[in-house]
Amino acid sequence: MGDPQPLRDVMAADRLLLTAEEAANVLRIGRTTVYALMKSGDLRPVHIGRSCRIPQAEVERYVHRLQALPSRPQPSPDAA
Repeated sequence: MGDPQPLRDVMAADRLLLTAEEAANVLRIGRTTVYALMKSGDLRPVHIGRSCRIPQAEVERYVHRLQALPSRPQPSPDAA
């Protein structure tokens, strides 16, 4: 298996709207997690009729928001 492609390259080669399964593959998470993110409002889907799709730009926004979050300090082993 080769090196993973940067998100931008994967998304540019793909569609404008992604299914939950396609978004899960891009993010390398489970489909159920994608549905949970949509339910919590972290990923905002669009609805076309009865279909639910996630815009490519929304996936990118979600990743950028994750990168902007401050990292949590790890507890030191002496704290126990």
